[in-house]
Amino acid sequence: MKKAIFGGGCFWCTEAVFKSLKGVEEVLPGYIGGKNANPTYEQVCTGETGHAEAVEITYNEYEVSYTELLEIFFATHNPTTLNRQGEDVGTQYRSEIFYLDEGQKQAAIEYIGILNDEKVFDQPIVTQVSQASTFYVAEDYHKNYFERKGTENPYCQMVVKPKVEKFKKNYASKLKE
Repeated sequence: MKKAIFGGGCFWCTEAVFKSLKGVEEVLPGYIGGKNANPTYEQVCTGETGHAEAVEITYNEYEVSYTELLEIFFATHNPTTLNRQGEDVGTQYRSEIFYLDEGQKQAAIEYIGILNDEKVFDQPIVTQVSQASTFYVAEDYHKNYFERKGTENPYCQMVVKPKVEKFKKNYASKLKE
């Protein structure tokens, strides 16, 4: 099993997307890239800890490649807005790839270069590519949040659900059965 860590805005959205992908064994929401050890959600939400909301993905590289994970990552969030995803604003919502080895770093840089060269987005990509630091798993109530609270939480209904539905429509062949 391999791991990948992506920050693409609210981790409820990112977790919900990657959990349904073939080859993904586990997706954990958490915090990375900040200065405080063991940050809490409340601390990260202030934007003062420097952490990003992110997901740690455990995947089977024989079923899904790192490049395919990058494809899904860039297709399911806006990598052109600095410290913002929709109405979520702050450094904790930044677009960032946290690489675990040189292969991931090079793959991320090359993939961003291709997207920029092909002008896939109207604006330049602002996604940062950074070496992974300690990943702190989020509090239990964030795990499987959309799965558990998606029908009752207004944010999930307005933001997470449409994103997950679009992903499932556009990547039907890559979904778990």
